[in-house]
Amino acid sequence: MTLPRPVPDADPSTDRSPDPGTGGERPAPASRLARAVVRRLVVRARVRQGWSRVRGSFWPMVQASLAAGAAYGIGRYVLGHEMPFFAAIAAWVCLGFSFERDLRKVAEVAVGVAVGVGMGDLVVHLIGSGWWQLVSVMFVSALIGRFIDRGAVLASQAGTQAIVVAGLPILSGGPFGRWTDALTGGLVALAVALLTPGDPRRGLRTAGATATSALADTLRMIATALREADEEGLQAALVRARAAEPALQDWMESAHNASDQARVSVNRRHRDEIVRLEKQAVLVERAMRSVRVLARRAAVTVGHADPALLDPVADLVERYAVGVQELASAVSRGTGLGAARAALEEVGHAADPHTLGAGAWEVQSLVMLLRSPVVDTLEAAGATGQEARAALTEL
Repeated sequence: MTLPRPVPDADPSTDRSPDPGTGGERPAPASRLARAVVRRLVVRARVRQGWSRVRGSFWPMVQASLAAGAAYGIGRYVLGHEMPFFAAIAAWVCLGFSFERDLRKVAEVAVGVAVGVGMGDLVVHLIGSGWWQLVSVMFVSALIGRFIDRGAVLASQAGTQAIVVAGLPILSGGPFGRWTDALTGGLVALAVALLTPGDPRRGLRTAGATATSALADTLRMIATALREADEEGLQAALVRARAAEPALQDWMESAHNASDQARVSVNRRHRDEIVRLEKQAVLVERAMRSVRVLARRAAVTVGHADPALLDPVADLVERYAVGVQELASAVSRGTGLGAARAALEEVGHAADPHTLGAGAWEVQSLVMLLRSPVVDTLEAAGATGQEARAALTEL
């Protein structure tokens, strides 16, 4: 009698049994788990970035809301208009939700709103309202805005507010009540911008700490995946790096705008730090791009490299992550780059492909790829380009 052959235990990571609902193969549980981990990483990164934006915009929004209420109160109780909501609209639009308030831009928006509302009021009282009146007033208001100033914001606000006014009935205030409301709101916004000049460094520090911490998180994920020879972990690190792109772009754009504004605004006394933050934003973004290349190369290497050779590289990447996190803390404080620079210099000295991965060119290539972001972050920590390159062991 022939005994039946034993059936080996099924490996859940390779289960491809037919799915009765679809008639196809079920995805492997390990694949579903990996996708779930990646989704969680992306969601967590977006939540951190969103919370950073909320913290940076909270007090500017409070100021803009109070200014809108004050402008409405002036229109209602001083000018005697029954519903002066254009005063509130003008104040809110002029101030926005950022401390980066350049007086020129606030003035551009205020004048644009006043021009658009004034032209809308004039057209409605002279020729009535309708589709062709709306087209005419938008066109003329935008032309006047372009004539007054080169700023695109002025012309855009003039056309937008003209459309709103031409499409709404006159509620109170007489022939030019809405125009005086808009003028009131713009003047209130200018007064707030003059009396409460914002310090853009706070928002830039917060954005910089968030973006630099994202670089440190990515490096820690790469170190863990290298130590465990986990290709999916390296793919997850790559996803984490890509998810940080909005935070890096926000930091660079905000720093660039603040640097331009500091040339002429009351914040010019902070210009040195703002320029430094702008430079750090560019360097950290460059380092993140290099780290993404490292993650992609590592994903190809771990499959056939000797784990004993990968462990020292993982340790070096972990030390690099610690140095970058120290840099993030220094960016958040606005001072104390010395500790971050010292830690990153040690990583630069240790990033020697002749010592790490000797005899295995695939592992040596990972060490070589690590040297470029180390130089970038060293410059972000205050070193000159020559000093940062000198910190590396000569090849």
